[in-house]
Amino acid sequence: MSDRSDVSILLAAAGNGDRRAEERLFSRVYHELHGMAQRKMRREKPGLTLQPTALVHEAYLRMVKNENVRWENRAHFFGAAAEAMRRILVERARKSKRLRHDPGGHRVPLEDCEVEEPSVDILALDEALTRLEGFDPRKSRVVKHRFYLRMTVEETAETLGIGERAVYEDWRLAKAWLSKELLKANGD
Repeated sequence: MSDRSDVSILLAAAGNGDRRAEERLFSRVYHELHGMAQRKMRREKPGLTLQPTALVHEAYLRMVKNENVRWENRAHFFGAAAEAMRRILVERARKSKRLRHDPGGHRVPLEDCEVEEPSVDILALDEALTRLEGFDPRKSRVVKHRFYLRMTVEETAETLGIGERAVYEDWRLAKAWLSKELLKANGD
């Protein structure tokens, strides 16, 4: 049995209330989620109190806390993980901004992004990403997987069930659109 089908079977069983399947699911996906969180956290500012392990655990707990949610498949599960990690990082950025009263906000690099600035205000990015999702949900999902989970083009394509070329194009176009939106948000 492939890892992909094993995860799908565990997702279905966990969705039906099987607590053992839920535990096995976590142990099966933990390494992959932790790797994604590590890649994301490498780009964060030094001294950040949130560590990859904590990000994975907090995201997973948020995902399983809602008993009404049933993941359709592996792609749906990892999409939920990307969204949970995004929300956690945005909440922490908002809290950090409130605590420091920093008008510039919490800034993090946008991987492989051809913007003039070396980093991006995560709160402005979240707002722009919400607007992008309103008219192009797939591009928004690609950004969430590539930026928040630090997935490669290949991993993103596999998780979303689309071709690598589509991911590459969505990523390229979304980065351009987001860069323009972020420049507008900065008043440039």
